[in-house]
Amino acid sequence: MKGTKAYDRVRLARANGRPTSLDYISHLFTDFTELHGDRYFADDAAVVGGVGWLREQPVTVIGIEKGRSAKERAQRNFGAPNPEGYRKALRLMKQAEKFGRPVVCFVDTSGAYCGIGAEERGQGRAIADNLNEMMALRVPVVSVLIGEGGSGGALALAAADRVWMLENAVYSVISPEGCASILWKDAARAAEAAESLCLTAEDALRLGVAEQIIPEKDIGKSVFYRQLQAALYHELAQLCRLPEDVLLAQRYERFRRIGRWDEEA
Repeated sequence: MKGTKAYDRVRLARANGRPTSLDYISHLFTDFTELHGDRYFADDAAVVGGVGWLREQPVTVIGIEKGRSAKERAQRNFGAPNPEGYRKALRLMKQAEKFGRPVVCFVDTSGAYCGIGAEERGQGRAIADNLNEMMALRVPVVSVLIGEGGSGGALALAAADRVWMLENAVYSVISPEGCASILWKDAARAAEAAESLCLTAEDALRLGVAEQIIPEKDIGKSVFYRQLQAALYHELAQLCRLPEDVLLAQRYERFRRIGRWDEEA
Protein backbone atom coordinates (compact mmCIF):
# COMPACT_ATOMS: atom_id res chain seq x y z
CA MET A 1 0.00 0.00 0.00
CA LYS A 2 3.03 2.27 -0.19
CA GLY A 3 2.15 5.44 -2.05
CA THR A 4 -1.58 5.16 -1.35
CA LYS A 5 -3.10 8.59 -0.82
CA ALA A 6 -3.93 9.60 2.73
CA TYR A 7 -7.70 9.70 2.28
CA ASP A 8 -7.66 6.27 0.68
CA ARG A 9 -6.04 5.05 3.89
CA VAL A 10 -8.87 6.63 5.86
CA ARG A 11 -11.40 4.73 3.76
CA LEU A 12 -9.49 1.47 4.27
CA ALA A 13 -9.30 2.07 8.03
CA ARG A 14 -13.09 2.48 8.11
CA ALA A 15 -13.90 -0.37 5.72
CA ASN A 16 -16.59 -2.89 6.59
CA GLY A 17 -15.21 -6.37 7.13
CA ARG A 18 -12.01 -5.13 8.69
CA PRO A 19 -11.12 -7.17 11.85
CA THR A 20 -12.36 -5.55 15.04
CA SER A 21 -10.90 -5.67 18.54
CA LEU A 22 -12.92 -8.77 19.40
CA ASP A 23 -11.43 -10.56 16.39
CA TYR A 24 -7.92 -9.82 17.63
CA ILE A 25 -8.79 -10.86 21.16
CA SER A 26 -10.31 -14.17 20.07
CA HIS A 27 -7.36 -15.07 17.81
CA LEU A 28 -4.42 -13.85 19.89
CA PHE A 29 -5.40 -14.71 23.46
CA THR A 30 -6.63 -17.84 25.19
CA ASP A 31 -8.96 -18.19 28.19
CA PHE A 32 -10.05 -14.56 27.82
CA THR A 33 -12.50 -13.51 30.52
CA GLU A 34 -14.31 -10.24 29.91
CA LEU A 35 -14.78 -7.90 32.85
CA HIS A 36 -17.50 -5.26 32.96
CA GLY A 37 -18.34 -1.91 34.47
CA ASP A 38 -16.54 1.19 35.69
CA ARG A 39 -17.86 0.95 39.30
CA TYR A 40 -19.29 4.45 38.95
CA PHE A 41 -22.09 4.53 36.40
CA ALA A 42 -22.46 1.70 33.88
CA ASP A 43 -20.80 -0.74 31.53
CA ASP A 44 -19.83 0.76 28.16
CA ALA A 45 -20.11 -1.78 25.34
CA ALA A 46 -17.80 0.33 23.15
CA VAL A 47 -14.88 -0.75 25.33
CA VAL A 48 -14.21 -4.44 25.94
CA GLY A 49 -11.61 -5.60 28.42
CA GLY A 50 -10.56 -8.47 30.57
CA VAL A 51 -7.85 -10.97 31.40
CA GLY A 52 -6.36 -13.66 29.18
CA TRP A 53 -3.18 -15.45 28.19
CA LEU A 54 -0.74 -14.46 25.45
CA ARG A 55 0.91 -17.85 25.11
CA GLU A 56 2.12 -18.44 28.69
CA GLN A 57 2.03 -14.75 29.66
CA PRO A 58 -1.03 -13.52 31.60
CA VAL A 59 -2.14 -10.14 30.25
CA THR A 60 -4.88 -7.56 30.59
CA VAL A 61 -6.47 -6.83 27.22
CA ILE A 62 -8.53 -3.73 26.40
CA GLY A 63 -10.05 -2.82 23.05
CA ILE A 64 -12.41 -0.31 21.50
CA GLU A 65 -15.05 -2.31 19.64
CA LYS A 66 -17.12 -0.95 16.74
CA GLY A 67 -19.16 -4.07 15.99
CA ARG A 68 -20.02 -5.48 12.56
CA SER A 69 -23.74 -5.56 11.81
CA ALA A 70 -25.95 -2.50 12.11
CA LYS A 71 -27.36 -3.89 15.36
CA GLU A 72 -23.91 -4.54 16.81
CA ARG A 73 -22.65 -1.12 15.78
CA ALA A 74 -25.59 0.57 17.49
CA GLN A 75 -25.00 -1.53 20.61
CA ARG A 76 -21.32 -0.59 20.61
CA ASN A 77 -22.13 3.08 19.93
CA PHE A 78 -20.11 2.77 16.70
CA GLY A 79 -16.91 2.51 18.70
CA ALA A 80 -17.32 5.93 20.34
CA PRO A 81 -16.72 5.35 24.07
CA ASN A 82 -18.53 7.18 26.84
CA PRO A 83 -16.68 8.24 30.02
CA GLU A 84 -17.57 4.96 31.69
CA GLY A 85 -15.72 3.12 28.92
CA TYR A 86 -12.50 4.97 29.68
CA ARG A 87 -13.05 4.54 33.41
CA LYS A 88 -13.54 0.81 32.89
CA ALA A 89 -10.30 0.70 30.91
CA LEU A 90 -8.46 2.55 33.67
CA ARG A 91 -9.91 0.25 36.33
CA LEU A 92 -8.59 -2.76 34.42
CA MET A 93 -5.18 -1.16 33.92
CA LYS A 94 -4.86 -0.42 37.63
CA GLN A 95 -5.88 -4.00 38.35
CA ALA A 96 -3.18 -5.17 35.94
CA GLU A 97 -0.65 -3.02 37.78
CA LYS A 98 -1.68 -4.55 41.12
CA PHE A 99 -1.11 -8.09 39.85
CA GLY A 100 1.90 -7.35 37.65
CA ARG A 101 0.24 -8.09 34.31
CA PRO A 102 1.30 -6.23 31.14
CA VAL A 103 -1.45 -4.46 29.19
CA VAL A 104 -2.33 -4.76 25.50
CA CYS A 105 -4.74 -2.22 23.98
CA PHE A 106 -6.47 -2.32 20.59
CA VAL A 107 -7.59 1.08 19.33
CA ASP A 108 -10.24 1.65 16.68
CA THR A 109 -12.38 4.74 17.14
CA SER A 110 -13.30 7.89 15.29
CA GLY A 111 -13.21 9.57 18.70
CA ALA A 112 -14.81 9.69 22.11
CA TYR A 113 -18.58 10.13 22.14
CA CYS A 114 -19.42 13.83 22.25
CA GLY A 115 -23.07 13.64 23.39
CA ILE A 116 -24.51 15.81 26.14
CA GLY A 117 -24.71 12.91 28.58
CA ALA A 118 -21.07 12.03 28.03
CA GLU A 119 -20.02 15.61 28.69
CA GLU A 120 -22.21 15.77 31.80
CA ARG A 121 -20.54 12.64 33.15
CA GLY A 122 -17.03 14.03 32.62
CA GLN A 123 -15.77 12.87 29.23
CA GLY A 124 -12.77 15.19 29.21
CA ARG A 125 -11.81 14.31 32.78
CA ALA A 126 -12.04 10.58 32.06
CA ILE A 127 -9.66 10.89 29.10
CA ALA A 128 -7.28 13.11 31.07
CA ASP A 129 -7.25 10.64 33.97
CA ASN A 130 -6.30 7.83 31.61
CA LEU A 131 -3.43 9.82 30.14
CA ASN A 132 -2.17 10.78 33.57
CA GLU A 133 -2.40 7.29 35.03
CA MET A 134 -1.01 5.48 31.98
CA MET A 135 2.13 7.59 32.02
CA ALA A 136 2.90 6.29 35.51
CA LEU A 137 1.56 2.73 35.15
CA ARG A 138 4.15 0.35 36.60
CA VAL A 139 3.62 -2.41 34.03
CA PRO A 140 4.38 -2.49 30.30
CA VAL A 141 1.73 -1.24 27.87
CA VAL A 142 1.59 -1.94 24.13
CA SER A 143 -1.15 -0.26 22.09
CA VAL A 144 -2.05 -1.36 18.56
CA LEU A 145 -4.03 0.92 16.25
CA ILE A 146 -6.07 -1.47 14.12
CA GLY A 147 -8.28 1.03 12.27
CA GLU A 148 -9.12 4.61 13.12
CA GLY A 149 -7.23 6.46 15.82
CA GLY A 150 -9.28 9.56 16.42
CA SER A 151 -8.13 12.35 18.74
CA GLY A 152 -8.16 12.02 22.54
CA GLY A 153 -10.59 9.14 22.30
CA ALA A 154 -7.78 7.03 20.83
CA LEU A 155 -4.94 8.58 22.81
CA ALA A 156 -6.70 7.62 26.06
CA LEU A 157 -5.69 4.01 25.33
CA ALA A 158 -2.40 4.79 23.59
CA ALA A 159 -0.20 6.49 26.19
CA ALA A 160 1.92 3.36 25.96
CA ASP A 161 5.51 2.12 25.93
CA ARG A 162 5.05 0.97 22.33
CA VAL A 163 2.50 2.08 19.75
CA TRP A 164 2.06 -0.10 16.69
CA MET A 165 -0.11 0.67 13.68
CA LEU A 166 -1.54 -1.55 11.02
CA GLU A 167 -0.48 -0.57 7.54
CA ASN A 168 -3.81 1.08 6.73
CA ALA A 169 -4.63 2.43 10.16
CA VAL A 170 -4.76 6.19 10.68
CA TYR A 171 -4.00 8.36 13.70
CA SER A 172 -5.04 11.98 13.85
CA VAL A 173 -6.13 14.78 16.15
CA ILE A 174 -9.32 15.20 14.07
CA SER A 175 -11.09 13.48 11.20
CA PRO A 176 -10.35 14.81 7.69
CA GLU A 177 -14.03 15.77 7.35
CA GLY A 178 -13.97 17.68 10.64
CA CYS A 179 -10.72 19.42 9.73
CA ALA A 180 -12.06 20.48 6.32
CA SER A 181 -15.28 21.74 7.89
CA ILE A 182 -13.36 23.91 10.35
CA LEU A 183 -10.68 25.24 8.00
CA TRP A 184 -12.67 25.69 4.81
CA LYS A 185 -16.32 25.25 5.88
CA ASP A 186 -16.45 22.45 3.34
CA ALA A 187 -16.33 18.78 4.38
CA ALA A 188 -15.97 17.85 0.69
CA ARG A 189 -12.33 18.90 0.93
CA ALA A 190 -11.62 16.02 3.34
CA ALA A 191 -9.09 14.41 0.98
CA GLU A 192 -7.09 17.64 0.90
CA ALA A 193 -7.21 17.85 4.69
CA ALA A 194 -6.07 14.24 5.05
CA GLU A 195 -2.87 14.97 3.14
CA SER A 196 -2.03 17.80 5.54
CA LEU A 197 -2.86 15.93 8.75
CA CYS A 198 0.02 13.42 8.42
CA LEU A 199 -2.28 10.67 9.65
CA THR A 200 -0.89 7.56 7.94
CA ALA A 201 1.17 4.85 9.62
CA GLU A 202 4.24 5.96 7.67
CA ASP A 203 3.75 9.52 8.95
CA ALA A 204 3.42 8.26 12.53
CA LEU A 205 6.58 6.18 12.22
CA ARG A 206 8.51 9.10 10.72
CA LEU A 207 7.37 11.47 13.47
CA GLY A 208 8.07 9.04 16.31
CA VAL A 209 4.41 8.64 17.21
CA ALA A 210 4.53 4.90 16.42
CA GLU A 211 7.32 2.35 16.61
CA GLN A 212 6.17 -0.29 14.16
CA ILE A 213 3.96 -0.77 11.10
CA ILE A 214 2.18 -4.11 10.77
CA PRO A 215 1.75 -5.24 7.13
CA GLU A 216 -1.80 -6.13 6.09
CA LYS A 217 -1.04 -8.56 3.28
CA ASP A 218 -2.65 -11.49 5.13
CA ILE A 219 -4.95 -9.53 7.44
CA GLY A 220 -7.67 -11.68 8.93
CA LYS A 221 -5.90 -14.94 8.08
CA SER A 222 -4.38 -17.37 10.57
CA VAL A 223 -0.83 -16.52 9.51
CA PHE A 224 -1.48 -12.83 10.20
CA TYR A 225 -2.65 -13.51 13.75
CA ARG A 226 0.20 -15.96 14.43
CA GLN A 227 2.80 -13.41 13.37
CA LEU A 228 1.19 -10.64 15.40
CA GLN A 229 0.92 -12.90 18.44
CA ALA A 230 4.60 -13.77 18.20
CA ALA A 231 5.58 -10.11 17.82
CA LEU A 232 3.48 -9.04 20.81
CA TYR A 233 4.81 -11.86 22.96
CA HIS A 234 8.40 -10.97 22.11
CA GLU A 235 7.85 -7.24 22.72
CA LEU A 236 6.18 -7.79 26.10
CA ALA A 237 8.92 -10.20 27.14
CA GLN A 238 11.51 -7.51 26.40
CA LEU A 239 9.57 -4.83 28.28
CA CYS A 240 8.88 -7.08 31.27
CA ARG A 241 12.62 -7.54 31.77
CA LEU A 242 13.15 -3.81 32.32
CA PRO A 243 13.39 -2.53 35.90
CA GLU A 244 10.34 -0.48 36.83
CA ASP A 245 12.22 2.83 37.04
CA VAL A 246 13.78 2.25 33.62
CA LEU A 247 10.40 1.36 32.09
CA LEU A 248 8.84 4.57 33.38
CA ALA A 249 11.81 6.72 32.39
CA GLN A 250 11.80 5.35 28.84
CA ARG A 251 8.04 5.88 28.52
CA TYR A 252 8.41 9.47 29.69
CA GLU A 253 11.26 10.12 27.27
CA ARG A 254 9.32 8.51 24.42
CA PHE A 255 6.62 11.16 24.67
CA ARG A 256 9.10 13.98 25.30
CA ARG A 257 10.76 13.15 21.97
CA ILE A 258 7.56 13.53 19.96
CA GLY A 259 7.52 16.92 18.27
CA ARG A 260 11.03 17.81 19.43
CA TRP A 261 12.55 20.43 17.14
CA ASP A 262 16.17 20.01 16.07
CA GLU A 263 17.30 23.41 14.81
CA GLU A 264 20.48 22.05 13.19
CA ALA A 265 18.52 19.42 11.28
